[in-house]
Amino acid sequence: MQNEKTVIWEEGEYSYPMAFGFVPNIMSYLHEDGKVRPCMLVVPGGGYCVVSPTEGEIVAKRFYEAGYQAFVLTYTTNILMSAPLKTQPMEDLSRAIRYIRKHAGEFRVDPGRVVVCGFSAGGHLCGSVCVHYNDIADKSEKYAGLSNRPDAAILSYPVISSGSQSHSGSFSALLGMEIDPATGEQHCTGTEAELEYMSLEKHVTPDTPPCFLWQTATDEQVPVENSYLFAESCRKSGVPHAHHVFSGGPHGLSLADEVWASQDFGESYTMDQVFRIVSAVKDGTIPMPEEAKKELLAQLSWSEGEVKAEFQPVEEAAAWPDLAVTWLKNCCGIG
Repeated sequence: MQNEKTVIWEEGEYSYPMAFGFVPNIMSYLHEDGKVRPCMLVVPGGGYCVVSPTEGEIVAKRFYEAGYQAFVLTYTTNILMSAPLKTQPMEDLSRAIRYIRKHAGEFRVDPGRVVVCGFSAGGHLCGSVCVHYNDIADKSEKYAGLSNRPDAAILSYPVISSGSQSHSGSFSALLGMEIDPATGEQHCTGTEAELEYMSLEKHVTPDTPPCFLWQTATDEQVPVENSYLFAESCRKSGVPHAHHVFSGGPHGLSLADEVWASQDFGESYTMDQVFRIVSAVKDGTIPMPEEAKKELLAQLSWSEGEVKAEFQPVEEAAAWPDLAVTWLKNCCGIG
């Protein structure tokens, strides 16, 4: 297996204020037999606050084993809720898709068989590009004529709606957040138009790529209604899709198998931006009250090797990768 980390933005193209030297990138997991294969671009979740390693390398390796050239995207996130992301994550994913297509020969990828696979907020990001791909132009002439439209998408327990069933933290990270001084409650500061734009079920068209959705009925963080809403919009618009709702299991299941339950997620490179921000907080580059600093570091202790909860495999949900591979082959001719 060939592995390589590739920065997708050139110097001067990327300027997110809370990057601290981080630049969005893709990590590749490539076959070395010279065969041209379909591409699976994995987009982990994390509430647009982190890019979770639990949904990165292990997922890419699973699709590598299924015959894909696999990649993991580490995109821009907003852990301190201090610099709204707006469309930056969509620009990151769009550039990653265009980059892979531009370098298809080097990667031995079929540019007409590029699939994105997003989890939770990463599912929202993939879904956003699926419905809004025409809105994300690339300013570099190098990518002129290269499409950012995925050929298919896997949306795993995705954040979809900004309505009553929303995952509010994801939309606050995207669009901005304020705290009510009287109650201490957090509120998203996005405008009505921004929230409408980011509510993906409202923007599905017949040109939306085919989508495979899965979630559990007992998801405690992103209500299962999110995937129902998107699947129904696909049905009404005639978009080829599959929709699997498994009977039980918590949010964040990733592969849902023994590998995931063992918490051997592979390298934690997806946390690069967060680790840089934590370093800036620790050394005082980013001023923060001591209590807030302690809370931030406690929230991130799991990523530094401290196990905070047991992970149990969910055999029923662990079937999803095989179901997705079969669907991609039969429905989309990708495989």
